[in-house]
Amino acid sequence: MEINEEVLYAEGLSVKVERQVIQELKDRADTNSRKRVRLCAHPNVDDTLHQMLIVHTKDTYVRPHKHLNKSESIHIIEGSLELVIFDEVGAITDVIPMGDYSSDRAFFHRMNEPLYHTMLISSDHVVFHETANGPFKQSENVFPPWAPEDMNEVEYMAQLAQKMKEFQAEPKDA
Repeated sequence: MEINEEVLYAEGLSVKVERQVIQELKDRADTNSRKRVRLCAHPNVDDTLHQMLIVHTKDTYVRPHKHLNKSESIHIIEGSLELVIFDEVGAITDVIPMGDYSSDRAFFHRMNEPLYHTMLISSDHVVFHETANGPFKQSENVFPPWAPEDMNEVEYMAQLAQKMKEFQAEPKDA
């Protein structure tokens, strides 16, 4: 069931996803305006457990945000990304390189606290399974004033990529 160009819901008592479905999701992400799509395996926004297969392209802008009253986990199925964590004023506090199980990167990550975060996609597509507790409430998504709203904010993304490289190059205390 299509909610909009970015959100699909699986129908039925059980949900299975095959390689062909992933390819269809990638094709959809390539052609929609925000370069992303999600297939929700949960029945509706009010469900207490949300499980989604999400596809982002390399050009997807994920505005830094945090989720109040939620934990969230992602499991990379295909592709790679850098998960960037920020403090309240927008300074990077962590960068987690992520990729599928066969990569040398983390393939699973869970956030137990509401931390500002974004993703920088480093492959043509990234496919991941995201799990979060529901129900979904837009008011519990918080966007910081230091992150632009516009998904086409190329300058911000370039600055963020540079800051991420600088953060990764800094010596870390043991």
